[in-house]
Amino acid sequence: MKKAIPFLTLAMLVVACNNSIEKENQSDEQMNTTENPLLSESTLPYGAPDFSKIKDENFQPAMLEGIEQQKKAVEAIANSVEEPTFDNTVLALEKSGELLSRSSQIFYALAGSNTNETLQAVEEEMAPKFAAQNDMIYLNEKLFKRFKTLYDKKESLNLDAESLKLLEEYYEDFKIAGANLSSEDKETLKEYNEKIATLTTKFGKTLLDANNAGAVTFTNKEDLAGVDEDFLKSKETKDGKGWRIPLQNTTQQPLLQSMDNRASREKLFMAAWHRADQGGNDTREIIKELVEVRAQKAKLLGFNNYAEWSLQKTMAKTPENVNTFFGKLIPAATAKAQDESDEIQKMIKSKGQDFTLEPWDWNYYAEMVRKEKYDLDENQIKPYFELNNVLEKGVFYAANKLYGITYKERTDIPVYQEDVKVYELFEENGDPLGLFYTDYFARPSKSGGAWMSNFVTQSKLYNKKPVIYNVLNIPKPAGNEPALLTFDEVTTMFHEFGHALHGFFASQQYPSLSGTAVARDFVEFPSQFNENWALYPDVLKNYAKHYKTGEQIPQELIDKIKNSGTFNQGYSLTENLAGSNLDMQWHTISADKKIEDVNAFEKEALNKTKLDVVHAVPPRYRSTYFSHIFAGGYAAGYYSYSWTEMLDHDAYNWFETHGGLTRENGQRFRDMVLSKGNTMNLEKMYKDWRGSDPKIEPMLKARGLK
Repeated sequence: MKKAIPFLTLAMLVVACNNSIEKENQSDEQMNTTENPLLSESTLPYGAPDFSKIKDENFQPAMLEGIEQQKKAVEAIANSVEEPTFDNTVLALEKSGELLSRSSQIFYALAGSNTNETLQAVEEEMAPKFAAQNDMIYLNEKLFKRFKTLYDKKESLNLDAESLKLLEEYYEDFKIAGANLSSEDKETLKEYNEKIATLTTKFGKTLLDANNAGAVTFTNKEDLAGVDEDFLKSKETKDGKGWRIPLQNTTQQPLLQSMDNRASREKLFMAAWHRADQGGNDTREIIKELVEVRAQKAKLLGFNNYAEWSLQKTMAKTPENVNTFFGKLIPAATAKAQDESDEIQKMIKSKGQDFTLEPWDWNYYAEMVRKEKYDLDENQIKPYFELNNVLEKGVFYAANKLYGITYKERTDIPVYQEDVKVYELFEENGDPLGLFYTDYFARPSKSGGAWMSNFVTQSKLYNKKPVIYNVLNIPKPAGNEPALLTFDEVTTMFHEFGHALHGFFASQQYPSLSGTAVARDFVEFPSQFNENWALYPDVLKNYAKHYKTGEQIPQELIDKIKNSGTFNQGYSLTENLAGSNLDMQWHTISADKKIEDVNAFEKEALNKTKLDVVHAVPPRYRSTYFSHIFAGGYAAGYYSYSWTEMLDHDAYNWFETHGGLTRENGQRFRDMVLSKGNTMNLEKMYKDWRGSDPKIEPMLKARGLK
């Protein structure tokens, strides 16, 4: 996913909240005499964060100073007696938050991937202040008046295309944020925004605690029969008397595929299922309050529900369009999932078992079906997917063939955690492109899932090249053992680097329009598209080599992987659609509806959309641990993964019919899509490159649904 970071430039403004900012009793002189590396630009290459100097206690003072600096700049713009011009209004606002952006980008990187109690406390305290800052800008009547003056005569300003786009984006964001509300309603909106920011932060912290507390400890090795020995070594408890299995952020847990003991499977699944709806880490009250406040906010802004408000600048545009899109997928997905369920039930019976298939059984017996149908065992292929080979000879290799970029590892750049690596990327002609950080191993201080974001955003305005990081949650092997990946983990690595390429190829004047600063239902397109190269023959043969022998993966195994490509796709799409529809149901609640029971609402929502018809297919995320929508930037936006999958398969279909993995095709895609950022209409951007509007048929075919 593309991680949303709440730093205050137009591109990255996240769910906000407000109340008046508390004035810090600290003078500029006191601030300047404090040794704080975040208050000035880093002297490292590309302006990369100097983690050898940055301390936890540096973040809050730097961000508070950034807030004050931007506040003063905004007041000066709004109160100016000069006639508004692009330079003294639009450009001035764009440049107003440099310190705040720089410090908060680094802070939220660590808050997501390597947090601690200090950072969590700062995050909780800063959330309402960021929201207040957002409102200070977008609910400022004088400031909006200056932008409206410029917008109303935009055609006569003779602006270049990107500058005009910047003006238009700001103006739209003012309107969406509530700039046209009355003074009284603005104060109410500020209260809603503050609550939203506080609740989303609280949800994220509570869920992290729930994930860590939900880890399951087994003390009898027989209970873990079938589980890889190397994996078990890495999960031994400190006293050596058991094995502690951490939870992944999804409903299904990877280990369920290999656990022979059915009772153990149920125990692990139920720990994941109930991690955040009982005990001290229950998120349900947070959810009820959060969706209620979001609905009230939407009503105040003139919309029937939060989704209507949230979808304004997306490709989908309305909840009705999203639901129409789902309507094309749900019947086919659930029908295929039912066929898969029937097949798995037969497998259970063939093994002499007499029980009804449950969610905790699915992956275990589905793996048996896959082995029988395709003679493919995940353990057969993992030795060919060693982490470093996948990255350097797979992900980087594909990028070289498509875009000409090369790399070298940098061991001289400080990192924030010992497992993090840094690479410098170069253009085909040797020109520097940027820095790329990898943080791949799971740990208790890291949020679940996988994401990409920036330490430094590309912009010609500041003469900045991108500094980008990818975060995954791959189990860390014990000792010096190699990290061997599942194919899902391989595709995730390609996925997140697709986001990185979108950021690296950015070529914008303004940071607010740079790279991945696009609508949610477009931002996942470059990443999902990049997954296709994981199985591309030339790429696969280059990186899929046995970690012991160096032997290239046999063609027989490649064929098995490809032939099984549509296996379990009914399940996969149905669990994804279930999550997406839960998101849309939560965010199409009207302001006058009060939710009494989160679990009951969830059950009813799945039933209403017929996504519960296959008993053994649970949603990918239950509401209680759905961090994308209750802690991240995907509220009313989780559908975007399916929407952009449509774009992804349609785009790959174009590549297949135009010669596949070639420099010419890659350069055209870079020039017409990946380098454009948010400088033009996204539908037009895609159509100009593709030659037509996207079609859903390639997606259905790739999923084996048509």
